[in-house]
Amino acid sequence: MEDEDVVYAVAIDPAANDRMYDHFEFLARVSETAAEKLLGNPLTDIHSLERMPYRNPVYDRPYLRNGKYRYMMSCDRYRIVYQIAETIVFVDDIQDCRQSDSKSLLFREDQNE
Repeated sequence: MEDEDVVYAVAIDPAANDRMYDHFEFLARVSETAAEKLLGNPLTDIHSLERMPYRNPVYDRPYLRNGKYRYMMSCDRYRIVYQIAETIVFVDDIQDCRQSDSKSLLFREDQNE
């Protein structure tokens, strides 16, 4: 249940963190300025989930349980996918929207269940 006074803890899945780092490392070879922006903006957006994480829409995909995940966009191309459990926000995937869903960490995880 959403409560504007609650401060949520935010935890980033190591695989999602690694994926973002890989994007950063690749981009840094091309442009340090763009890489710094890439690193800064999504992290700021992720930390904003400490307050009112329910403000973002539900992330519906046929391979996911309905209503389990929410998402927010960052830098116009990255989708931050997370779930909320009590007072903890778990960031489970950071997706490059230019790639297909088959590259999603959630797609692969759900296929193994």
